[in-house]
Amino acid sequence: MHRTFVAKNEELGTAWNRDWHVINAEGKRLGRMASEIAVLLQGKHKPIYTPHVDTGDYVVVINAEKIVLTGNKWDQKLYQRHSGYIGGLKEIPYRRLIERRPTLPVREAVRRMLPKNILGRRMLRKLKVYAGPVHPHSAQQPNEID
Repeated sequence: MHRTFVAKNEELGTAWNRDWHVINAEGKRLGRMASEIAVLLQGKHKPIYTPHVDTGDYVVVINAEKIVLTGNKWDQKLYQRHSGYIGGLKEIPYRRLIERRPTLPVREAVRRMLPKNILGRRMLRKLKVYAGPVHPHSAQQPNEID
């Protein structure tokens, strides 16, 4: 009788090596790229994927400021945050946000595609986003993904 494999944190231990992936965001669409990143962070691309265990890899995104949006989203897409006070809702269009914090749209798109719990926050820590083409993770010998 065959049993289903279930990954456990204790079994993964220190021998468990996570892969590193580099994704060049230049010319890629935000949502499609974010869904691919979410799959890598969760580990759904691996045969040992288990929903309640973090089996995912590290992902480094470069050239986040050169990401592409379709249609009129440059001016119509709004990012909202709330201060917690009455009347504290702040809205900023994508065009201004990309000038101020070019890595935030990628991070937010991926964050919203991950589980909304402690495990999802742990997965998000494995995401490294950089506005330009330079990143400090070359020592990990990351794989480049098209």
